Amino acid sequence: MARKKKRIGILTGGGDCPGLNAAIRAVVRTAEVEFDMDVVGFRDGFEGLVQNKYFEITLSQASGLLARGGTILGTSNRSDPFNYPVLQGDNEEYVYLDRSSQAVRNFESLGLDCLIAIGGDGTMSASARLIEKGIPIIGIPKTIDNDLVGTDVTFGFDSALVTATDAIDKIHTTAQSHHRAMIVEVMGRYTGWLALSSGLAGGGDIILLPEFPYDIEAICEQVRVRNARGKTFSIVVVGEGARQQGGELVFRSKIKQSSESTRLGGISHQVAAQIEGLTNIECRVTILGHLLRGGIPSAYDRILATRFGVEAVHMAEQGSFGSMVTLQGSKLGTIPISEVAGKMRPLTVENSLIKTAVSLGICLGVPVGEDLNKYYENPIPEDTASAASLAAANSSE
Repeated sequence: MARKKKRIGILTGGGDCPGLNAAIRAVVRTAEVEFDMDVVGFRDGFEGLVQNKYFEITLSQASGLLARGGTILGTSNRSDPFNYPVLQGDNEEYVYLDRSSQAVRNFESLGLDCLIAIGGDGTMSASARLIEKGIPIIGIPKTIDNDLVGTDVTFGFDSALVTATDAIDKIHTTAQSHHRAMIVEVMGRYTGWLALSSGLAGGGDIILLPEFPYDIEAICEQVRVRNARGKTFSIVVVGEGARQQGGELVFRSKIKQSSESTRLGGISHQVAAQIEGLTNIECRVTILGHLLRGGIPSAYDRILATRFGVEAVHMAEQGSFGSMVTLQGSKLGTIPISEVAGKMRPLTVENSLIKTAVSLGICLGVPVGEDLNKYYENPIPEDTASAASLAAANSSE
């Protein structure tokens, strides 16, 4: 009896990042070349699954994707099936409804054997709930924030790090020329992986992280000390989720049509104003924002995304559903998606990058030489399942 040809679905959820197309290419090539599987791509993340928007991805369509940024599938960070935005009423206001059963029906009608979901914490949170409703899912971790639990690295992070470091390198020259304090704000949400790594790579003098609410006096003292030593400029790298001790997070906007109603950003302007007010040293702010998501993937991310994609298809062939591919050290592994959902991975005092920064005399926003344990705060909000856990209690089909 002939073996039934397997069909697997794939989608990219959440914010885009370099490496998504490389992962799609790896899935399609491995599925067709090694296992003679068909691959169905859902457009715009879970929106495609809910609205049944899909297309067959062939080898020819996957050709040339390795070095391309973005995602040929499209993506969305506001299409959680359990909290799906729908325009209703004469005023066309958004309400959030549970459309998960519709997603399950569409999956089943296509005769798919599994779904490969590429995304961050929101994608994994929604995936965990869809698994409970019967969809066999395999996760691939991507995010420039590098904050998923269970994996040492997510693809997209290295490419964003390269972009941030290049920007900091360029800002150094104008900072030196004008004798200013230059504040560079990077993404990262509630964790400081990108801020710390780019600050180290770019020679930042002060690095402000969500994990260590900053003391403005400690920052200004570092600037004064540098000036006294003849260093008439300072580079301050700020994670968007940083905040002052005893202060609140700074948000740049509110988004009506998203289940995540607020967007972090703008803390760098607050830091600049405080430094200028206390030191009379001129400050300038650069917010890198979505530049960090764009462009071609780095060589590292191309390889990592490819490894993840190949491994995900191997898992599909073996029937190993309900898990996310991980990188632990140099080896690939897996973790149940249920253990990833609703969680994030912050920096800790014992992290080697933190220790490196301290040894170099970099100010982390607290008095240099002080015990960091006294200042550390876990920055992760109690509810971090950014989409799935926000489903309305009274939502309906």
